[in-house]
Amino acid sequence: MAKESSFDIVSKVDFSKVQNAVVMATKEIQNRYDFKGSKSKLTLEDEELVLVSDDEFKMDQLKDVLVSKLIKQDVSLKSLDYGKLEPASGGTVRQRAKLIQGIDKDNAKKITKLVKDNGLKVKTQIQDDQVRVSGKNRDDLQKVIAAIKEADLSLPLQFINYR
Repeated sequence: MAKESSFDIVSKVDFSKVQNAVVMATKEIQNRYDFKGSKSKLTLEDEELVLVSDDEFKMDQLKDVLVSKLIKQDVSLKSLDYGKLEPASGGTVRQRAKLIQGIDKDNAKKITKLVKDNGLKVKTQIQDDQVRVSGKNRDDLQKVIAAIKEADLSLPLQFINYR
């Protein structure tokens, strides 16, 4: 009897890479001429980024710097969920960007439906914030990975524990 092969579909953010991106973005903000005298700052608190700047225009520039540093660190921009712009103390504006961890139930169901629609002989299980795909044929599992990568879902996905 053939042994079952499986892999897990997860959505995780490497916080050390995010921290490195925040540090590099902060250094760039301190050195850029257009941010001289600005109250712009960027911090990582628990699982969210807090951006503070003088006005909306500077906030957009701050986001651009952050995005460029996150891309260099291979952090997917799909993992950021920006909140609304809110006034902060001292005439500044603040915006929070939550880092999305795990796969919620709706997206897990979408992934499961996508796998079933391929018509391959594999099984899916939703386990908390991840989806396990198992099957006897490793080629089918590779096809599932390719189909999910092609689907372009709204969150960054990684494939781990391939056995």
